[in-house]
Amino acid sequence: MTPEFSRPLALAAIPAAGVARKVSADAAECAALARRLQIPAVAALTCDWRLLREPGGGIFAEATLRARLRLVCVVTLEPFETTITEAFAVRFLPAAELGGDSGDPLAIDEIPLDGTTIDLGEAAAEQLALILPAFPRGPGADAALPQASDEARGAFAALAALRPVKH
Repeated sequence: MTPEFSRPLALAAIPAAGVARKVSADAAECAALARRLQIPAVAALTCDWRLLREPGGGIFAEATLRARLRLVCVVTLEPFETTITEAFAVRFLPAAELGGDSGDPLAIDEIPLDGTTIDLGEAAAEQLALILPAFPRGPGADAALPQASDEARGAFAALAALRPVKH
C-alpha cells in the first residue's frame, strides 16, 4: 500500500558525498495526512533532507520538518492554527543491522531499508505524527482554565513548607 505522502528516492541516487532533497506535500496529500493523523487540517508540510551514505549500506539522514496545522485545543475545544518546525535525524538501515529499541528516547530512530529505495515523504509523515502535541493548547487556553482555590493552594503550600531548604 502506498502511503498518502510518498516521495521514494532510489538508493543509487545518493552519492558517497551525500545529497540534499526537499519534499513538499500537495493539497490532496495534506488532506489525506490530516485524516490519518486525526487532526482538522494539515495546511502545509515540507521537509528538507540531507542524506549521507554509511558503511554497511545504511543512510544517515538529517532533516528539518516544517508544518502548518489546524489542531483542537484540549481546554477550549476551539480549533487553532499552529506552525511546527522540528529538526531530527534518522537512519535507514538494512534489516540485519537494525539495533532494536534501545529504550533511549534520544536515540536516533532506525527505519528498515526494504529494497532499493527510501521513502522521504513517509518518513516525514511519521516524524510529524511523533512530534504532534498530545494535548494541544490554543491561544487563550490558560485564561479559560479555572484557577486553584486558596484552600487548594494552601494544602500544597503546607507540603512545600515541609521540604528542606537547600543553601
